[in-house]
Amino acid sequence: MVRIASTCHTFPAIVWPGSIRSAAHASHSFRGNRFVLKHILRLPAAPGEPRVDQTPPEARTSRRRLRACHECDWLVALPPLRPGQKADCPRCGHTLATRHHQPAQRSMALAMAAMVALLLAISFPFASFSVSGLGNRIELTETATTLIGFHQPLVGIAVILTIVVLPAIYLLGVIWLQLGLLQDEPLPASRTIARTLSHLHPWMMTDVFIIGALVSLFKVAGMAEVDLGLSFWAFCVFAVLLLLTTQSIDSDWMWFSLAGEPLAPEGVRTGRTAASQGLSGCPTCGLVNRLDAMGRGHCQRCGERLHARAPHSLQRTWALLATAALMYLPANLYPIMTTTSLGQSSPSTIIGGVVELIQMGSWPVAAVIFVASVIVPVGKLVALAWLCLVAERSAELNPVNRTRLYRLTEFIGRWSMVDVFVVAILVALIRAGSLMAITPGPAALAFAAVVVLTMLAAMTFDPRLIWDTPPPRDSHHTQGMSG
Repeated sequence: MVRIASTCHTFPAIVWPGSIRSAAHASHSFRGNRFVLKHILRLPAAPGEPRVDQTPPEARTSRRRLRACHECDWLVALPPLRPGQKADCPRCGHTLATRHHQPAQRSMALAMAAMVALLLAISFPFASFSVSGLGNRIELTETATTLIGFHQPLVGIAVILTIVVLPAIYLLGVIWLQLGLLQDEPLPASRTIARTLSHLHPWMMTDVFIIGALVSLFKVAGMAEVDLGLSFWAFCVFAVLLLLTTQSIDSDWMWFSLAGEPLAPEGVRTGRTAASQGLSGCPTCGLVNRLDAMGRGHCQRCGERLHARAPHSLQRTWALLATAALMYLPANLYPIMTTTSLGQSSPSTIIGGVVELIQMGSWPVAAVIFVASVIVPVGKLVALAWLCLVAERSAELNPVNRTRLYRLTEFIGRWSMVDVFVVAILVALIRAGSLMAITPGPAALAFAAVVVLTMLAAMTFDPRLIWDTPPPRDSHHTQGMSG
């Protein structure tokens, strides 16, 4: 059974388990290590009827469309979905597909509006401050260029990538894809762009930057007069529109419209794991593919590399966690920024900055910084380490709760960038000579590395390991005795 959820109610849809016999298959060949797709099943819409919106994937095919859950590997058949409904995995609750009203027009309009807001945000002043007749005014991009001027190029590049460059690439990709679908003819490189969008999504942090900007302005408000420019409000609108754009992408419908859906492999049974049948669901387009004898392959629709389980998942996660833990020490021991006031400099660490905010009476701001910069990184390190330790104890611990913990660590990791954005904004804004100035400290780079490393650790951890049942310990002992 696949759970179908709508905005109004939730009800089950019956999916009959059994063999799936394919009448035809997309033929393919290998040239060296390169996968060459020769034929893809395309189901055209009725004459005179546009292919977008009016004909969702389930309305254009008489066969079941299989999906393997990316988090628990459970193989199910997608039921027909109406606009506003979504299909969740019956085993772990992960969302398999979401159907939207008029997906192409909706995503196109939101992406274009977001691009206009971004252009406004980078074209006008972002914020200004003044104290004792001296002041400074900055634009959005100066939050990155100023860091580069203070010999922090890696942090500056990370800031401009996450708040401007990657979101702009994402929006342009959405516009390119939806424009081709609205014209009933996908534009060149559409599949490559569609693959790229799914990889860009975790690294866009405009919403985190807004929180960082608000924290920065609260800190400055106690020392000087602060004015918000048109760019600030335009960026707030941009962040909201970007969020709505990412939520409007109907990935299942988009991939079906771009490249159809090749027939499922023969002999497939739902209600079982994909790996037990030599299959793997593509994490990018969702198509279920047959793997080779080594448990590897390529998606025949989008070309993504596939594995029964991510190779060396636990080892890579442990390595990234260990590196992040090492970087977390200098991130807290060294100053993250130095404040100069009337010629006197006072460096402050992350914890020192929290204490100063508490002494100033800014309890809410101090709480935000403490949670984002201390609780979240430490909690994520501990949670991922525990998940790695108990990954092979699926029979003893509740996999549903561990999957929820994994989702939480994946969601909260990016919010630790708040402190990095606070430093970027304050360094660019507070520049009034010896009267008042803020410079970045060595901890800024170390802390940014912690955020990136923990995010990569969550990405390399394969949540399907949580659901794999290890062989009984007695069987290992018996095999050892027989050997």
